Amino acid sequence: MSSDVVISVEGLWKQYRYGTISHATLRKDIQSWWARFRGKDDPNLPVDYAPLTKNEEPRTKNEESEADDRFWALQDVNFEVKRGEVLGIIGRNGAGKSTLLKIMSRVTTPTKGQIKIKGRVASLLEVGTGFHPELTGGENIYLNGAILGMTKDEITKKFDEIVAFAEVEKFVDTPVKRYSSGMYVRLAFAVAAHLEPEILIIDEVLAVGDAQFQKKCLGKMEDVAKEGRTVLFVSHNMASITSLCKKSLLLDAGLLAGQGKTSDIVLMYYSRGMASPASFDYSSHRELIGDAYASLLAGSVVDKNNVPCSEVDIREPIRIKMKYQINRTNSKEYFPNFHIFSSDGTYAFVSSPQTIDVASLGIHEAECIIPNNFLNEGTYFVGLALTSFESGVKVHFYENNALSFNVKDPLENVPTRRGYVGPMPGVVRPLLDWTVRRVS
Repeated sequence: MSSDVVISVEGLWKQYRYGTISHATLRKDIQSWWARFRGKDDPNLPVDYAPLTKNEEPRTKNEESEADDRFWALQDVNFEVKRGEVLGIIGRNGAGKSTLLKIMSRVTTPTKGQIKIKGRVASLLEVGTGFHPELTGGENIYLNGAILGMTKDEITKKFDEIVAFAEVEKFVDTPVKRYSSGMYVRLAFAVAAHLEPEILIIDEVLAVGDAQFQKKCLGKMEDVAKEGRTVLFVSHNMASITSLCKKSLLLDAGLLAGQGKTSDIVLMYYSRGMASPASFDYSSHRELIGDAYASLLAGSVVDKNNVPCSEVDIREPIRIKMKYQINRTNSKEYFPNFHIFSSDGTYAFVSSPQTIDVASLGIHEAECIIPNNFLNEGTYFVGLALTSFESGVKVHFYENNALSFNVKDPLENVPTRRGYVGPMPGVVRPLLDWTVRRVS
């Protein structure tokens, strides 16, 4: 383990057994045991799973049968994280992300393999982790700081900053059991991020907060990384992952499917069928996105052959399509509009047709063409919307991050490069008209 490596994961395996008794309270444990003793259904049957007992030996995948009640949550996972890196961890539900973070946070132990960690770890894995419900917000700040090994004076210096960031000034003397889930998350994140751990581990729990607070958290995590501390971030929000993390790893059914540059890993995530970035179809859904006037049906990013594609050569145009249904007709003009965001959350641009006819009842399709050599290399997210104008703007639907695609720069034969091979700054990279002439 070299000096700049702060996390080293070597041959990590974790095996679990379905449906064992472990409910964290004696009353529920006795209820479950008594039900099983009598051959009745467990009234507290957990959705989660529980680890093998100490005297059980793990078996390889080939030795397991379909009828077995044991499975591998993680299988031979290996990677390293360097000091100051922000590592994204992605994968669909059940891929093993939370299990990996729990092992790193010392909440559970691996079945095989090991994790080496240098420095103090602060984790935010789920709402309320590490908080005592009967203690006030202020008391829990000191409790968590003490768990991290900080002195009372060190915690006191950060106290006001933590409370202000969490926006709980009026409730700092209130027991946290009376906090809303949003207040809980705000305070828990503020404590984890401000008490200066060397390693900060954040699970999808930030999804509980509102959009403004999520943005605030992402900014704080960037600050933590700039200070030379390490961040591990799990999220299903690809926009957040790509904006915050230069490197990511992909878990699939407990296996490490890939690791490397975040844009490449996100593309791998999509290409493995874990999500559909380039197209979607809501037509068969019972509840459509929209209102009484209009509904969103489908969207896609397609290439010149009208085939959905999640990666486009920078020299090729990009076509974005949206299908929607008009449910009511009146004098309104319905304007489709596409909102394009870069991977760091920058609002690249919004586009809509300049003129449009009054829409009739039925299904309509809108298409926008982004010319070649316009968007720079990178990952982009598309929001699809339909608006009308009558004494103000009315939004009939807006699906944020509905689509995403990668613009790939092949480096060679690209007119905007002229032989330069380094990264090109900016969101757009258009071919503009220039005049260069000698004047004397």
